[in-house]
Amino acid sequence: MSRDIFDDAEYERRLDRTKTRLREENLDAIVVTDPANMNYLTGYDGWSFYVHQAVVVTTDRDEPVWVGRQMDADGARATTALSEEGIRAYSDDHVHSPYDLHPMDYVAGVLEDLDVADGRIGLEMDAAYFTAKSYTRLQQTLPDADFEDTTLLVGWVRVKKSDQELEYMREAAQISETAMQAGLDAIEAGVPEYEAAAAIYDALISGTDEFGGDYPSIVPLMPSGDHTGTPHLTWTDRPFEEGDPVIIELSGCRHRYHSPLARTTFVGEPPAELERTAKIVNEGIEAALDVAEPGVTCEAVEKAWRETIAKYDIEKEDRIGYSVGLGYPPDWGEHTASIRPGDETVLEENMTFHMIPGIWTEDIGMETSETFRVTGDGVETLADFPRKLFTA
Repeated sequence: MSRDIFDDAEYERRLDRTKTRLREENLDAIVVTDPANMNYLTGYDGWSFYVHQAVVVTTDRDEPVWVGRQMDADGARATTALSEEGIRAYSDDHVHSPYDLHPMDYVAGVLEDLDVADGRIGLEMDAAYFTAKSYTRLQQTLPDADFEDTTLLVGWVRVKKSDQELEYMREAAQISETAMQAGLDAIEAGVPEYEAAAAIYDALISGTDEFGGDYPSIVPLMPSGDHTGTPHLTWTDRPFEEGDPVIIELSGCRHRYHSPLARTTFVGEPPAELERTAKIVNEGIEAALDVAEPGVTCEAVEKAWRETIAKYDIEKEDRIGYSVGLGYPPDWGEHTASIRPGDETVLEENMTFHMIPGIWTEDIGMETSETFRVTGDGVETLADFPRKLFTA
């Protein structure tokens, strides 16, 4: 359970940093609805994000307040160290209600009880589970409040990892290695794509001999054949065929911490063009990793990649990486720093990124990725897995 994963001092540090950011923005409170941010601040961990829930942080209260469905209150007791006063639950008639009830009405009542109903309140306006109706109900029920968009406030607090967070990401990387090998071993001509997906899932949950895995925030992505130029497809009933390129992107998950990994394989003898592309991708990754260190900007890391592939007359407009770590569906990315032109985020020690500089054309796609930590003088790649084009 999450309450045993980090000590109280770590949660206190996270809360203090969040409160500091609130004061810097002249905010009285923030309503946190991103499940990853809720977990980060309290340890709450449950598959309950399909209904409305929140964590409320105010500048003058020692602990956050969890707000959720009545049947999930015991989950808050099981996975957090919050006091009974810090666990507030709404009745089940608020859920998908045919009546004039909405969970945000209850959240509004909590904000009133915390004496911030007429203050400046931050909302995660672009969080996946914060709906338009949630916003309008808060506006209606708290007409004196001044709402501000603070979508990334907690995300930027999260961007530098603690030693314990890094350890969980390293463990997630070990699970990624095992799952990637399971997928590569399962792929061969005549095998249905779903069998390879099943082998990957088995490895993701089984973990290692020392520890098990959790469900990842994104399902294994497995475009194959003519569709490897489309990176976010999953699996089908189609059997793999001789001549199929196959991309596997997955992540092990350990206590909700991820370490994504992508590799490409080919069923049969790969064409020379794909082998050439694989070498270019790997050369570009090496160049980018060689540049990354504290004090360097995200755009400078991307520039090293772009200048490398430009020598081969290849251009790629997409970002090649993003901050990564704690996550819930639908994403393991942190939505803060991106490795791309124009992102002037300065790298600091213990930031973590998923670098995935794939090359996709109309005919074929090639992906290789690494999750890395920024060290005191360079980077540490978290997985130890061959960086090459595989064959099945």
